[in-house]
Amino acid sequence: MPLTLAGKDVAGQAQTGTGKTAAFLIAAFNHLLRHPADASRKPNQARALMLAPTRELAIQIHRDATKLGQHTGLRIGLAYGGTDYDRQRQQLAEGVDVLIGTPGRIIDFFKQHVFDLRMAQVVVLDEADRMFDLGFIKDVRYLLRRCPPPEQRLGLLFSATLSLRVSELAYEHMNNPQQVQVEPEQVTARHVRQVVYHTANEDKIPLLLGLMKRIGAQRSIVFVNMKRDAEKVWSYLEGNGLKSAILSGDVPQKKRQSLLRQFQDGELAILVATDVAARGLHIPDVSHVFNYDLPQDAEDYVHRIGRTARLGADGDAISFACERYVYSLPDIEEYIGQSIPVEPVADELLVKPAPPVARPKRELPPRRDAGGRRRGPKPSGKRRSPPRAS
Repeated sequence: MPLTLAGKDVAGQAQTGTGKTAAFLIAAFNHLLRHPADASRKPNQARALMLAPTRELAIQIHRDATKLGQHTGLRIGLAYGGTDYDRQRQQLAEGVDVLIGTPGRIIDFFKQHVFDLRMAQVVVLDEADRMFDLGFIKDVRYLLRRCPPPEQRLGLLFSATLSLRVSELAYEHMNNPQQVQVEPEQVTARHVRQVVYHTANEDKIPLLLGLMKRIGAQRSIVFVNMKRDAEKVWSYLEGNGLKSAILSGDVPQKKRQSLLRQFQDGELAILVATDVAARGLHIPDVSHVFNYDLPQDAEDYVHRIGRTARLGADGDAISFACERYVYSLPDIEEYIGQSIPVEPVADELLVKPAPPVARPKRELPPRRDAGGRRRGPKPSGKRRSPPRAS
């Protein structure tokens, strides 16, 4: 905070759940309020650009920005894919001071000249390492090059890791950034109780059901590696009386937001998720995180279990080291610098599951043309016969 409030660029690394969002929002608002916009600025020229790798994280940043900035008089806009194309476009055309969003949708509007970045005074990159992982870095560089030179704006970059590629990005597009690294005593959150069960593949569902019924978890996230496994887990949970929902990349955006809201409000007790939910989401009072599948990337393990024990609370992280993914365990333990305690798979933990319910039908997002407008249904491919002569 002292560095950013003094107008210095910062490349920051900190453990998940430590308040990076509040830090960069306060710094950005402070800079905009202390440095009024140029008199020649047009309404559709954003003063601040904040990029996030996922829709959920962009929505969360916007929500926090709206609360923190409600008395600043700054107009805050949000742009992300999957929904509300025309509404977002109209908002940006009318003009915003702070533009928050994902690279794909923002670059779409930018190339249509809905807004421009020549008056940008603040640029923020959140979860920069994730930008690389998801293949957004070319879009990010494209947008940064359309902003004023680094010495004419405040640059803030935040990442779970300041790897070589992230540091290179920082020094290329920032003005002598100061590195701030908050090194925790341990990589994982201090108040997370971790345990691992070595289990056969066919025992994972019985063990998951047995643990959930024994623990009585109030609000749990079950992480899987693949969408088809998410559907399998969901169908067994529902078939055994445990109300749950799936959060994965192919769930339409409006439904994803609705499911997250239900989960946060306590209407849903269990969320079955792929790694789309592992980073950046602050969901209060998550009591248990289950790694039904061990992640193949050690960093993803840390982000997954960071969904519990938020803001100093306690939480439990329960992992299954099955025959398929047990090979990830040594890398995870090396990365977190500790061995995860092992619990035996007792017979009483393995329950005989009731049959699964039918798996949910996948909802495909609406088809859109190059300008983002909805298109009609996809042609069936059947050729219509010409009318017969009378």
